[in-house]
Parts: sequence; structure tokens; C-alpha cells
Amino acid sequence: MLIEHTITRLNDMRLTGMSEAYSSQRERPNIDEFSFDERFSLLVDQEWTYRQNRRLARLLKAAKLRLPACVEDINYRQPRGLDRNLVVHLAACDWITNSQNVLITGPTGVGKTFIACALAHSACRHGFSARYYRVPRLLSELAIARGDGSYPKMLARLSKIRLLILDDWGTAPLSPVESRDILEIIDDRSQLSSTIIASQLPVEDWHASIIDPSVADAVLDRLVHNSHRIHLKGESMRKAEERS
Repeated sequence: MLIEHTITRLNDMRLTGMSEAYSSQRERPNIDEFSFDERFSLLVDQEWTYRQNRRLARLLKAAKLRLPACVEDINYRQPRGLDRNLVVHLAACDWITNSQNVLITGPTGVGKTFIACALAHSACRHGFSARYYRVPRLLSELAIARGDGSYPKMLARLSKIRLLILDDWGTAPLSPVESRDILEIIDDRSQLSSTIIASQLPVEDWHASIIDPSVADAVLDRLVHNSHRIHLKGESMRKAEERS
């Protein structure tokens, strides 16, 4: 009865990991060989691991990443100019701590989205919040928010995300309204949070994709000067995989 009472109390206090570890310990035939301190340490470790896993699951769910990517699965065999050392450096997430950006460019199919999602996955593993958007979908949601009056709340919500991933940047020229939307988002994040941009366009062509030159100057000034760049090249990885 005392054991069941203890397990119930642990669950009532939401110490689920510790409860599971306690039950598991009782089933181990050699558990009496461990000292009290050793057994208690195992309980605490299990609770810590349980909470870390739950937190990671919450962050990944909120991130809505397009691909289930992680840095360990990045393919370096395909010749596309990807610097392994840079990826390893970025996976440590110091650039997020320092509120820097990552700009990923290259033709269709070379893995821009996968790398962006892998870096975002690493950010979640380090405890940072993240959110993935395709730029056209984000602009559509902002237009709807402007119409129903939730625009300020949406901007505020975006500003609080530690890492924002903007995919398919520059696939179509931005209208004056869309350009100002992007400026609002980037300005709120400048030197406070981090952004990953993934684009088929080389960085030097981004200015022309924003119709208002003054807005383009402001957006690029906030994005480019404080960024790490990954420029991919070569043919589509999907085509290469089909041949192999």
C-alpha cells in the first residue's frame, strides 16, 4: 500500500518520469545492490530526461517544420558545396544566442528546406522556440489577420519566436503591402531573435524582389549584415537519388 501511495503522490505532483523510474526500479532484481543515493539519482535523472523530452516534443509541434530533419541526417556525399564545419558550428546554436541569421540559397532540389528544418530541429533541442513558414503562406495569413483585426497580435506572436524560418523567399515580387509586412516582422526581430531565410535567388538579387527600394534597403540591412551564409549548388538531389 505504501508503494502505491508513493506512486500516486508522484503522479499527483506531475513527477511522471520519477514515478515510472520508481516502478521500473522495483522490477529490477539487483536494485538492492544500489545505495539510496544511487537509486535517488536514477529517479532524478529519469524525471529530468522525461521533462526534456516533453519540452522538445512541444517545441517541435509548435515549430510545424515542413520536414522531419535533423543535422545528423544531412547528406554531405552529394557535391553541392555544403561546408560540414559550418553546419556543425551552426548546430551548436550560438548564432541564435547572439541573435544572428542564416541565409540559405541555391537552385531547386538541393536541400535548402531540409537544412533549414534541420537547424530548426537543433534549435528546439537547445530549448529555443521555432516556427516554419513558407513566405507565400505567411503573407496570406497576415492579409487575413489584417482583415479580421488580429494583425497586431500576429506580429507580436511572431516577434516572440526565437527562430523564424522563412522558406521560398523571393519566389514572386513582393507588393508594397507585402513588403511592409516583411519589414515589420524583420524589424521586430532585428538584434533580438534569429531568422533563417531559404531562397532560390542569390542574396544579391533579393533587393529587386522587393518593389519599394527603401523598404528593400531596410529589410536587407537587418537580415544580411548579421548573417551566416550557406550557398548550395549542383543538380537536384531528387534526380541524383533516382539515378542511384
